[in-house]
Amino acid sequence: MEHVSSKRRRISADISDEDHDSDCEIIGVSTASKPPKKQRPASTTSVYSSLRTSISPPPTRQTLSERHESHTDKGKRNAASRSPILSQRPISSTSRPIPSPIHLSTVNGLAESTNVDTVSLRDILGDPLIKECWLYNYLIDVDFVMSQLDEDTRDLVQVKIVHGSWKEEDPNRINIADIRLRHQSWFRTPILPVEGKSCFPKRPLGLMGIQEAAKRYDNVQVITAYMAEMYGTHHSKMIILFRHDDTAQISIITGNFIVRDWSMCQAVWRSPLLPLQTFPSTLQDIVGQFPMGGGYRFKRDILQYLNSYGQRRTGPLTAELTKYEFSSIRAALVASVPGKQNLRETDPDQETLWGWPGLKHVLRSFNPQTPKMKPHIVMQCSSVASISNKWMEHFQKMLRYHRSFQSSPSPVPRFSLVFPTADEIRRSVDGYACGGSIHMKTQTSTQRKQLVFLKPMLCHWAGDERANAAIAERSEKVQVRQAQRRRAAPHIKTYIRFSDENMTSVDWALMTSANLSKQAWGEEVNGKGEVRICSYEIGIVVWPALWDDGGEAEMVPVFGKDTPDDDYDNVDKKEESEMDENVETTDDEGGDGVFANRKEQNRQYRTRVGLRMPYDLPLVPYAEDEMPWCAAAPCSEPDWMGRTWPGFGNS
Repeated sequence: MEHVSSKRRRISADISDEDHDSDCEIIGVSTASKPPKKQRPASTTSVYSSLRTSISPPPTRQTLSERHESHTDKGKRNAASRSPILSQRPISSTSRPIPSPIHLSTVNGLAESTNVDTVSLRDILGDPLIKECWLYNYLIDVDFVMSQLDEDTRDLVQVKIVHGSWKEEDPNRINIADIRLRHQSWFRTPILPVEGKSCFPKRPLGLMGIQEAAKRYDNVQVITAYMAEMYGTHHSKMIILFRHDDTAQISIITGNFIVRDWSMCQAVWRSPLLPLQTFPSTLQDIVGQFPMGGGYRFKRDILQYLNSYGQRRTGPLTAELTKYEFSSIRAALVASVPGKQNLRETDPDQETLWGWPGLKHVLRSFNPQTPKMKPHIVMQCSSVASISNKWMEHFQKMLRYHRSFQSSPSPVPRFSLVFPTADEIRRSVDGYACGGSIHMKTQTSTQRKQLVFLKPMLCHWAGDERANAAIAERSEKVQVRQAQRRRAAPHIKTYIRFSDENMTSVDWALMTSANLSKQAWGEEVNGKGEVRICSYEIGIVVWPALWDDGGEAEMVPVFGKDTPDDDYDNVDKKEESEMDENVETTDDEGGDGVFANRKEQNRQYRTRVGLRMPYDLPLVPYAEDEMPWCAAAPCSEPDWMGRTWPGFGNS
């Protein structure tokens, strides 16, 4: 107890400031026990200068402020994410390269050179300045989550876990750590143990659920979301942090809180650090028409999403988040909430639309960069549910929408669906073990009928074997832009509209937890004007105009890093060279040719926003005899670790 008390006094001294005497109450230290304050050095100009006061006697471990600095550097955040002051400063329209707002996750098992500008779960949760953490997810390993927090402050962080496993017999209530103990040989990446607590408690499989695991931590509270639909899931994946420097941060991710998912390819969107508002507001104040993609609209939508859980479950979170300033956010929220929503009675300027109607409303806010060119919309997900051809056509039509869709329709887009084959699962970092998280059923007659209309759209996730063979057969040169994620099985979900068939620029990009299913996106409108949704989902949409700042902006795919090249002349020469060698320039509805148009676009744009790509371009379509990975089907061919696959649910 004496050690714990001295540790808490040291942390309290590190985070205290002469203007914030109440901080000690948050971590349970009386003001009487607080050490004398040191004078702030006059030379210190950092926004966190109060954290760098010396402590006597010095702690044996690295100080809190030093670890905070190393943590933020390791996380590779941009300047806007590191400082609450910089996050409010508008980006200059003269600065051409803007890092991708969507990041890829650090993949355990890949070479360090392939993890440039990536974000790990530890990068999000490991900051010692975190004082409260709200975690939303589907699969949750409590021990794994706690291992990602800073080792000196994890017992002080108030952790709230929101899940949807309300049935006692729900498989998700089984502690994932126990499952991993039973099948430990399937995973190459071990869990990071929490000091003093066993990650694999010696109890029978199935006795400990999320709530039982949480009882081992005094600072963890479990909240069960109400599931209004029988076939729905709490599939949203989000982290909301409140920090000791009076800032908050929202992260939306695609991975579950289990160790296996972080050996797969995931996506991460992180808001800037959000400062406290100068003038307090309430939820009722944040109602009205706000520009789509701006911070005020984002705040309204996320508060309405959190409010859907009910006052008893998330009321304190909603009330606290209302106090923060969202103006630095550049993204639109797209979420799903279980239940029925009547589109005839809902005013989207006052009430947030959920599911596909919400995405459609967002897409009406943008205009294509090249309206006369044929766009290419790529859907990529980790699960395809049972859907009809009619629903798929309806969903694709919704994805075509833009501001002038009715008055001036653009060419019908080409659609692709990126999904891995069994061979790509076999050669992934964890081999067949990752296959249990990726689903497309192809066994029954109904499922095979579904595959008929999906097959023409299917493209490889990695595609290196097929691509190499195809390139060898072709006389012209083909430049493959490598995302460096071929060996990371995809658990990421993205929907991207490329401006042209050559996929050189992006009209919009959606990163979400929602797979291709009616449960996630909602059914078609019924006779009463209602859309029924079964699951909780959450994601964000970005498009280039959010960064124009009075000038022009474009969004371009980037590979192996987050920041695009800013040398337009070199890009033009490169594209002209590729055009001369590979592509015959053709007119497209009155245009002057694909690369000729791109060259003109590059010269006139002032801001270039990157979009980090999870898959290689160009895409490699399935061959006629190739099939998507089906987790339910057994595979006798060994993966790269020599294991066969018994079929999902048969192990």
